[in-house]
Amino acid sequence: MTHQATAAEPAAVPVRTAPAPAGSRRTKRRDGRWTPWVYLAPALVVLAGLLVYPIYQLGLISFLEYTQAQVSGGEPTTFQGLGNYRTLFADSQFWEVLLATVVFAAACVVATLAVGCTLAVLLTRIRAVPRLALMMAALGAWATPAITGSTVWVFLFDPDFGPVNRILGLGDHSWTYGRYSAFALVLFEVVWCSFPFVMVTVYAGIRSIPSEVLEAASLDGASQWRIWRSVMAPMLRPILVVVTIQSIIWDFKVFTQIYVMTNGGGIAGQNLVLNVYAYQKAFASSQYSLGSAIGIVMLLILLAVTLVYLRLLRRQGEEL
Repeated sequence: MTHQATAAEPAAVPVRTAPAPAGSRRTKRRDGRWTPWVYLAPALVVLAGLLVYPIYQLGLISFLEYTQAQVSGGEPTTFQGLGNYRTLFADSQFWEVLLATVVFAAACVVATLAVGCTLAVLLTRIRAVPRLALMMAALGAWATPAITGSTVWVFLFDPDFGPVNRILGLGDHSWTYGRYSAFALVLFEVVWCSFPFVMVTVYAGIRSIPSEVLEAASLDGASQWRIWRSVMAPMLRPILVVVTIQSIIWDFKVFTQIYVMTNGGGIAGQNLVLNVYAYQKAFASSQYSLGSAIGIVMLLILLAVTLVYLRLLRRQGEEL
């Protein structure tokens, strides 16, 4: 005989807790909002000391009359406002150097990305031993100081003792005499010391792509160029953004290679770029205010290029 309950058991009643006061919720949100900044504070302090303050001083000097007379204390420092910038923009040589800098930097960026991306793809196609040899050679070029690499390249292309002219049968041809040949020589050196960063970064990105995706594209009959253009490049776009911006910044402010390989800017300044031009104005001519104004102009150009590039990518729906 089964036992039947004579009375229904009471249903479980959920226990409700009192809601937290609105003030405490706001306090927690406020505390959580400031938590990341607390962790970033040490780095921000270091950046302020190493970056913000020098830029502030550079901008301040660009608004002053600051020459050797003011440095030595012979004359008082006076406020010029935008006078230094008006003098700079009225100088036809400034615009010639600016154009040469933009063209030279663009050529360096394109060549560096092309060489770096090509070798990154090549690293995925060769065996372990050749891959290790190529990586070591590239990292050796990357680790070489710019002044050392520039001196070696000057020797290699020296008209009297360089092996390149002997191998090519060019006799005593001077690579640094002509404007375009000198820029080309510097471009080769800049690409040589810059492509390893692109190669290693893009190679790491390629390794993160699922192998099934690449195998499917290969089985569909896509060529290597098509795989790169339609599969790899879209998936590597955030990485390509980083290496492109880095290359633009580095190549736009090239100094050592131009100064060493063209002996301070070439014959009659035919190979000047903005960084060397600013150095000549500031230290060779003791016009420190004009040199500072050139530095501020370079900073604004690089910021504008970076912001425009990032905005275009955001419009295309890229997550950065």
